[in-house]
Amino acid sequence: MDVSFAIVTCSSTRSLEEDTAGQALEERIRESGWTPLSHVVVPDVRANIAAGIVEAAEREVDIVLTCGGTGLSLADVTPEATADVCERNVPGIAEAMRSESLKITGRAMLSRAVCMQRGKTLVINLPGSLKAATECFDAIRDQLEHAVQMTAGAGH
Repeated sequence: MDVSFAIVTCSSTRSLEEDTAGQALEERIRESGWTPLSHVVVPDVRANIAAGIVEAAEREVDIVLTCGGTGLSLADVTPEATADVCERNVPGIAEAMRSESLKITGRAMLSRAVCMQRGKTLVINLPGSLKAATECFDAIRDQLEHAVQMTAGAGH
């Protein structure tokens, strides 16, 4: 099954060329036989992040991965921006990422990442660091096809 992705990196300090986490996510998506359709960097501003998610979802991608802005800094507003433009919470995906990450570092409990649905698009917040973003993606990768099928209305 092909799954289409958009990556929205949330950073006021990183350019697309410097976005090693987003680039690594693109590689993992391709390795899985899926399609990365777009990859952008938006400033760490709630309205910009929300607009980036909406624009990506309007491309009718299956999954939008946000990268960065999930920590405790006051500038980390990706979960709030996600909630601003999504309808339904999918807490198990974020819980699974935190659970797997806690096996690596206790700091995983500081993540505020969320996963939500905007229409038929799944929006998943990932951390901004290369290591954490890829570890979290790897923790949920094997459930993404089923999640996309369920979001599209397929039966169990």
